[in-house]
Amino acid sequence: MPTGDILRELARYKIGTFAYIIHRHALLRPDKEAYIYESERITYSEYNAKVNSLVHALQELGANKGDGIGILSWNCLDYVIVYGAAMKGGYVLSRFNPRLGANELNYLINYSEVSTLFVGPELAEMVETLRPQLPGVKNFVSLEGQSPNMIGLKELLASYPSEEPNVQVDENDGLHIIYTSGTTGVPRGAVYAHRQSWEDCRTYIINLGLQPDDKHLQVSPIFHIAGDTMFRSILYIGGCNVIMKFFDPAATLQLIQDEKITHVSIVPTHLIAMLAVPDAGKYDVSSLKYIWYGGSPMPLEVLRRGLETFGSVFGQGYGQSESGPAISHLPKEDHDVLGKPEEKRLSSAGQPDIGVQVRIVDEAGEDVGPGEMGEIIVRSQHMMLEYWNKPDDTSNTIVDGWLHTGDIGYYDEKGYVYIVDRKKDMIITGGENVFPREVEEVLYQHPMVQEAAVIGIPDPYWVEKVHAIVCLKEDNSTTADELIALCKKNMASYKAPKSVEFVESLPKNASGKILKRELREKYWANS
Repeated sequence: MPTGDILRELARYKIGTFAYIIHRHALLRPDKEAYIYESERITYSEYNAKVNSLVHALQELGANKGDGIGILSWNCLDYVIVYGAAMKGGYVLSRFNPRLGANELNYLINYSEVSTLFVGPELAEMVETLRPQLPGVKNFVSLEGQSPNMIGLKELLASYPSEEPNVQVDENDGLHIIYTSGTTGVPRGAVYAHRQSWEDCRTYIINLGLQPDDKHLQVSPIFHIAGDTMFRSILYIGGCNVIMKFFDPAATLQLIQDEKITHVSIVPTHLIAMLAVPDAGKYDVSSLKYIWYGGSPMPLEVLRRGLETFGSVFGQGYGQSESGPAISHLPKEDHDVLGKPEEKRLSSAGQPDIGVQVRIVDEAGEDVGPGEMGEIIVRSQHMMLEYWNKPDDTSNTIVDGWLHTGDIGYYDEKGYVYIVDRKKDMIITGGENVFPREVEEVLYQHPMVQEAAVIGIPDPYWVEKVHAIVCLKEDNSTTADELIALCKKNMASYKAPKSVEFVESLPKNASGKILKRELREKYWANS
């Protein structure tokens, strides 16, 4: 490209889109490293070229702007190339959780209405068994090598030109669908356009003070809203994402040292594992500016040990799949309160983010005062547009422009938000969301089970673990191992109970509803 054309070329894509972001960095920082994955390192110019080739390939395969494409894979370099093609080609990307079981994925892929599915090597065999049940998927593309009966991504990238594609993306065009679960465990897709995700990135860039020379260690899976927002924010600012396929605590510390990582986003179980690494203090982590955590509550004792080991580099973000995710954050400055009167702030979710309005309301929708509990509702320019193909759920969740989070909390006189319970009884174990009713439905499939209640109880590693309390039918018996195996057979293994308790009866109210609060009390009373 002639140098004199660079300013005109910068105006090719519309501001407010990630097509503009990728193209801009390729023009202005062509030799800047964009991604590091194992032994591979690619620049923004190389990334842009690969993305362009994939857009051309998808167009040839019959995928038009606005169509849905899906990806079922763990983090890898091919993953971010697919994501970039969605950004520049105007496709709506659905990212599926590789931990889900075959039945769950069957439902989710059909619900998403994707026409092209990109599949990681670890999931290829499962997808092959599901293929007859996925009539809407016309193209199956394998990542990281060749899988039987699939087109190889490497083959597509080598077969199509790297010139800019003839497609224009608008800020209001769909970008991606983030999948969450409803109160019954039925997945719902939170829909976002470029504009919402663009605004969310700007919030995180402000919160973390991101700069183009920053390096982010992509530990969190990109299919999660938390991993996704950090990935997008580093891309937006023109930094470098160092990608890990699977979390390994020692390898994480080694990469922080070797690559001089400045930012890493984790869930509490990641920190617990890193602190358990022998001689964790021997690694040089002085490059770190931020260890950003979220996904589930951080135990104070774990945070205390983290601060002692890594220093004052911790920040917390609170959000959810429907909120964009940014709702509030607790910055580094607010973590420097150990042993001080303000130490209680460490149990808060911080103050509302710039561009986010937070209210706490009672059951009548009226605002409560400081210290009073109610449901947390939020409003911003980066929250979801709707649930995919679920208008009733959308209207029940977004009311008069306010997103109802389902979280119960309170706030103090300085605007710090404290989350005390989850309205829908959701369990967060190792950063993964588990809805008790979904587990209970499987437990009830066992012929010996009379009644079952599933709750989250404290755990030193998982923070919360799935615990089943079961009442058996008279004169019948089974074992905890048998019930756990049944659950693992019928759902993702992380949703299965890690412990089972047998009781004679379950506490109920006058209408016969099981009182889970009573069941939780003995486990959480001293937590």
